[in-house]
Amino acid sequence: MIIVLRGDKREYEQGTTLANIAASISEGLGRAALCASVDGIVCDMRTPIYKDCEVEFFTFDSPEGKAALRHSAAHICAQAVKRLYPETKLAIGPAIENGFYYDFDRDQGFSADELSAIEAEMKKIVKENIPIEYFELSRAEAVELMKNEPYKLELINELGQDEKISFYRQSDFTDMCAGPHVASTGVVKAFRLTSAAGAYWRGSEKNKMLARIYGTAFTKTSEMEEYLAAVEEARKRDHNKIGREMGLFTTVDYIGQGLPVMLPKGARMIQILQRFIEDEEEKRGYLLTKTPFMAKRELYKISGHWQHYRENMFILGDPESEGEVFALRPMTCPFQFQAYLNEMRSYRDLPLRYNETSTLFRNESSGEMHGLIRLRQFTISEGHLACTPEQLEDEFIGCVDLAKYVLETIGLADDVTYRFSKWDPNNKEKYIGSAQTWERVQNQMRDILNDMGISYTEEEGEAAFYGPKLDIQIKNVFGKEDTLVTVQIDFQLAERFGMEYVDRDGQKKYPYVIHRTSLGCYERTLALLIEKYAGAFPTWLAPVQVKLLPISEKHHEYCKKLAKRLADNRIRVELDDRSEKIGYKIREAQLEKVPYMLIVGDKEQESGAVSVRSRRDGDLGAKSADAFIEDVLKEIAARTK
Repeated sequence: MIIVLRGDKREYEQGTTLANIAASISEGLGRAALCASVDGIVCDMRTPIYKDCEVEFFTFDSPEGKAALRHSAAHICAQAVKRLYPETKLAIGPAIENGFYYDFDRDQGFSADELSAIEAEMKKIVKENIPIEYFELSRAEAVELMKNEPYKLELINELGQDEKISFYRQSDFTDMCAGPHVASTGVVKAFRLTSAAGAYWRGSEKNKMLARIYGTAFTKTSEMEEYLAAVEEARKRDHNKIGREMGLFTTVDYIGQGLPVMLPKGARMIQILQRFIEDEEEKRGYLLTKTPFMAKRELYKISGHWQHYRENMFILGDPESEGEVFALRPMTCPFQFQAYLNEMRSYRDLPLRYNETSTLFRNESSGEMHGLIRLRQFTISEGHLACTPEQLEDEFIGCVDLAKYVLETIGLADDVTYRFSKWDPNNKEKYIGSAQTWERVQNQMRDILNDMGISYTEEEGEAAFYGPKLDIQIKNVFGKEDTLVTVQIDFQLAERFGMEYVDRDGQKKYPYVIHRTSLGCYERTLALLIEKYAGAFPTWLAPVQVKLLPISEKHHEYCKKLAKRLADNRIRVELDDRSEKIGYKIREAQLEKVPYMLIVGDKEQESGAVSVRSRRDGDLGAKSADAFIEDVLKEIAARTK
């Protein structure tokens, strides 16, 4: 048989395993290859080959190799748990980005001491170098094998009657699994269990809470230690930690998950961002609206949200009743459309650009909540543009240009990637409109993106139900990716709402609508800025820009007058008039990451000056108060990062 390896054809006997093929190429590849693809399907290295095919080998440097190793580590974890706590029931244990997890049904979660015991048992299993063997069973045989594992039985019962079900065995442990896995437990040379948490079975709050163990695995201890050090650094920058320590926000159990309380400093930062965005949008021809937080379900039925988004909405009242039923808005588009519909439009009125600082409500599952990153109530820089077909490209480019300008100004432009989010033609029920129209508009959007020279990836199934979109993606310090900004082309809702305009030829037509954000969710942006700057914000964004530090009580009056001068110039200032030593006050201000400290003693008071200490540059010496104010105002106006 002929095996094609990166264009190179080689001949092997039928039944030769992938492991032997790799070893025949080079001794190094034979040792390093963890799995391989055969005509695009990823397989174990023990897989025998019986026909001509194309093969590609994957080492740990590839996503496929990492997944095979870490999936095997998850099975080793499960084997260790079953050895130590045999009454525990198995759920699922996939590889994930940067590691793996395994979910277990146990009366209690796993303590830190138990994690240590499990990790020690895993080391024994790795040392035993147990072969990881693949086999298949019929559905009836699989049910018999897994009769004491209710979660596995649930998965089996969802499969077809005649389907062969795959398993992996490593000595006394067997798990239902599609694979692939590495050849033996000894291949997993470096691993660490990192945490334990709760997780609902299949991610649904309606199901039982399971105990989840997280871990990571590598082929080299040095790589693992480097990764764990990076994770520890990420924890130090976690906005949940820094934001609470700096007094930016808090959460309260009896208010609810995903509903943070913005404290004065955090609220001030969001206000700064909001004013910046609204002023910039006004410069670019946007018209501000203010619309209700809720509406009757009839509005959402017209827009399609009731049919396609209802599970993510907060419904006020019984949705099955015939009386009035309201819902909190998950987005602003159907509300802003009413501004367009308030009067008859001509092509001369277009483009029309509406913007709004919108508070939105989405019924996210509890498992999705994370600090300020994903919330149930949040505020967004939302906007909708109505334009003619001829104006679509320029208006789309204008939206992307605005987003890029904003990201550059706040310092996140280098941290984002671009994703062209398309519909899924295999799941048409999720969307409105015909396949032909979807393909036409997606091709149109692709042409615009290519004309702009944007480097982007394409992703099926991520479009809005009414149109494709450009998602500007960003990762938090732990590597979790979320959408920060979006620009969407809507070719359907204008017709649903009867949004017409009279064109040059006197005919009534429907405009294109662009749904866009210029910054996205303010709370999510604040979280990312906390992590980006580790709380040491640029002066223009800092909730407190200047801290006045009098050396003794006799300098308080001068400092109070100086604080008023700074505040009158719209510089955010705090006076530390506590009866503490000046060294202690300086250290406190440094921990609070205030951009500037002004130290005032006898000499400064007599000369009308201040001794300036910069967070970034250290001691800057004495300056007149006027000179300091002038310099800081220039820095703020320039929005220097």
